[in-house]
This record gives sequence, structure tokens and C-alpha cells, in this order.
Amino acid sequence: MIDTHCHLLYDGIHERLERVLAEARTAGVSGFVTIATTTSDAVRGAALAGAHHDVWCTSGIHPLHAADPISWEDMHRAAQHPKCVAWGELGLDNHYADPPAALQTSVLEEQLTRIAAWRNEGLIKPIVIHCRRAVPQLLPILRASGLPADRFVFHCFTETADDARAVLDFGAWISFTGVVTFRSAPEVAAAAKLVPDDRIMCETDAPFLSPEPVRGARPCVPAYVMHTGLFLAALRGTSFDAFERTVDANARRFFSLPESVGRAAITDSASRLA
Repeated sequence: MIDTHCHLLYDGIHERLERVLAEARTAGVSGFVTIATTTSDAVRGAALAGAHHDVWCTSGIHPLHAADPISWEDMHRAAQHPKCVAWGELGLDNHYADPPAALQTSVLEEQLTRIAAWRNEGLIKPIVIHCRRAVPQLLPILRASGLPADRFVFHCFTETADDARAVLDFGAWISFTGVVTFRSAPEVAAAAKLVPDDRIMCETDAPFLSPEPVRGARPCVPAYVMHTGLFLAALRGTSFDAFERTVDANARRFFSLPESVGRAAITDSASRLA
């Protein structure tokens, strides 16, 4: 299985990166997309991806980093790296009062404007969306950007089934983390049942949100994506092998990953985690 969203530069992972990657590969993880949250993060992520055959990266500014120093030149330069497969993560977060909503919105709209301009210049990539308690505010901004709806994925979806319907009606994809496994988040499990097979992905958001049965383990690591995959497969009434094939194909299609990624995954990875 491909971990479509992790933060390999974050504390808890970067200082023991080679061990984390090796353990994930043994568990059956065949690829990693390390996600930028600042423009300096994007530059470092591109360098990291360039040093590992099975790591890819993104370029963008997280809404909770809207007040951090921004280098649009660095964001553009990181996106030109051959292993940069998406913009983001970017979006809105209404869970926290800081940075203020107005600043988050301003930085989001500036990113979308620049992404649209760079797209017109030939730099065409999908977009990873961070959305926390902000679906009604965020969807109109994404529509106004003029960017294709099917090139957005709402990562770490923690909203309601009604919110999921709104995102799906817009035309975007949805990705789930270990939160979907939490007994305290039945609304997320309900949302996960609604997503069509051709628009669902699976991730860890490592080092955050370790899934059941390892909830509370710190840090969350990419190997744990297998636990979330097992849960989602059972929730959606399919076998783990079939679900793994589906989400790997989706990840390859959305991020334009090589066709070989995911095909050589360890076949008994589910039993290794049992």
C-alpha cells in the first residue's frame, strides 16, 4: 500500500528516517508521499525525495502556517523537482483561532491564483487539501479558482457524511487517516462508506493520528497505513487485497506515480499486522 500523505521531515521521524522507511517497506508500504507545510519544507522535501527511490513530495503552505515566512520562489522551484507530484497541503482550518481566518483565506487564495498561473505555464499538478471544520467556506473558494475539481483531494477527512457528500458533489477525492478507525469518530466511518471506489485514498498523516489497534503510539509511522487499510476494507465490505489494489491504483492515477509502485507490495502484509 502507498502512504499518500506523511510528513517525513517532522520530529519523531526525520531523525530516524532510514529505520522508519525500512520498517514500513517490510510491513508492505511500497511508496511514500511526504507533504510540505511551508515553502522551506517544500525545498527540503524535494531534496529528501530525490534521495529515495520510493519517496515523492509536494509543495505548498498549510493554513496553520499562513503567518510563517513565505517564499513563492521556493514554492515554485520545489514544484519543478521531478519527484514533486502535487501542490499542498493547503486549505482552511477553523479548529484553531490562530492564524486568523482572514489570513488563512488570503494565503489560500494567493496559492490558488499562483497555481492556476503556473498551470497555464505547463506546471500541472493535483492539489492536496487540508480542511478542518471548514467545508462550507472552502468549497466556494475552490470553485472560484477555476482549477479542475477532480484534481483536489481532501486529505485526513474528519468531517460528517453530509460534508463528504458536498465534497463528492463538488467532484473532489477524499482520503482517510487512522481517525476513521477511532470509536469516537463514527461520523468519519459513515463518510468513508460513501466514497466511490475511484475517489478514495488511504494515508497516515504521520507522525500524527496512529490508528487502532496502535492508537496512542507516538509517533505514528507510515507502516501504520496498513492498519487503516485493513479497517477501511472491512468497513466497505471488501477484501484487504482488493482494497489495497484499488487505493494503490487511485494513488498512482491521482499523483501520476510510476505504474510499478504498489505492484510489488508484500502479499501477506495483512497477516504480518494481525
